[in-house]
Amino acid sequence: MSKEFKTSRRIQATPEEVYRALTNPFTIELWSGEPAVMSEEPGSEFSLLDGHILGRNLSFEPNAEIRQVWYFGEDVESEVTIRLFPDKDRTQVWVHQTGIPDEAYEDMVTGWKDTYLQSLCDFFEL
Repeated sequence: MSKEFKTSRRIQATPEEVYRALTNPFTIELWSGEPAVMSEEPGSEFSLLDGHILGRNLSFEPNAEIRQVWYFGEDVESEVTIRLFPDKDRTQVWVHQTGIPDEAYEDMVTGWKDTYLQSLCDFFEL
């Protein structure tokens, strides 16, 4: 069995700034504090949080949407969609992840809320 997860967070930045923070490896390292490998080339492999998140980029809509596949071991893939919506002087970040293995679900929920999105919020609110 697999599960899905949805969440959203308002971030005090423009969609352009948030998109750049999610796609530029230098900026990813600034907010995550960990090495990152990222390219906006569909089909390219990526590595975030010093290799704790590995996957493949599916598609990019600048300043609006990122679609990726995250790997869980060699045979399991999970699809992640991150959408960005302008919200006055902020950005609403909407995350939807499907195909999360049951045994990884709680760690993914905690990771999204407490690490990934919280670190991104903290970066823009400094």
